[in-house]
Amino acid sequence: MSAPLYDRVALIGLGLIASSMFWAIRRTGLAGEVTGYARSEATRATARRIGLCDRVCDSAAEAVEGADLVVLCVPVGAMGQVAEEIAPALKPGATVTDVGSVKRDVIAQVAPHLPEGVFFVPGHPLAGTEHSGPESGFAELFDNRWCLLVPVEGTPEAPIARLRAFWEGMGANVDTMDAEHHDLVLAVTSHTPHLIAYTMVGVADDLRRVTDSEVIKYSAAGFRDFTRIAASDPTMWRDVFLTNKDATLEILGRFTEELFALQRAIRIGDGAHLFDYFTRTRAIRRGIIEAGQDTDAPDFGRKKVVR
Repeated sequence: MSAPLYDRVALIGLGLIASSMFWAIRRTGLAGEVTGYARSEATRATARRIGLCDRVCDSAAEAVEGADLVVLCVPVGAMGQVAEEIAPALKPGATVTDVGSVKRDVIAQVAPHLPEGVFFVPGHPLAGTEHSGPESGFAELFDNRWCLLVPVEGTPEAPIARLRAFWEGMGANVDTMDAEHHDLVLAVTSHTPHLIAYTMVGVADDLRRVTDSEVIKYSAAGFRDFTRIAASDPTMWRDVFLTNKDATLEILGRFTEELFALQRAIRIGDGAHLFDYFTRTRAIRRGIIEAGQDTDAPDFGRKKVVR
């Protein structure tokens, strides 16, 4: 096993991503010590019970003390408050990163609080499940998934390269992009699909001609997939839509235009339009599988490791 990339890593927030990071770090020895903190006392108790983190602390400031890498794994709406809380305890030369799915707003919230000599390299692992909490994590979550790094202007190359190596050590592919482009890409690939899933499940709930028992009993694969996505953490997704408002509204506008075009094709019986549209979108699905970002097996074909 090679030497650790960081002597101490602090995980602030102990949900799915942070717990998966810990098990991935332990799997490959990427850090000498991992400290953790969660706002909820019950979550901290669970983390201690299952051995999540080498040391679970009772404050965020205690967790980040002496840490070479601090990872903010809290909802995007809470990033600024946490950054303000930990700023006085940050080690000079430390790197601060995050795992939020919005980047422009997170940079605006966090960067002003960080002291001189602390490097901020925002990040976003494109990995997850519909489950949350400290017991939901597993080391394989990031294997062959992408992690996007969005360094703030003026950041030296060394902390960026080190963080890249860290994510690669956890099994991820790594790319970099600017914050505005990141937020637009994620509005297309994640944020708007989640909003549509929430809407579709809400429509089924409101459509009283279909009883609750029928919706559950006769759910075909399409609706089951919607319900899986719509089961994601409500706090996280509330904050995502409020902090990535512009990009999400832009993509929702495009989606509405496409939906109206399909609605018209169905109304007038334009089978050729429907066939061509479905053929084009089917090819995109094939491209995702060929790129190794999904398989026909559930959960990307991964098996959760039972500890």
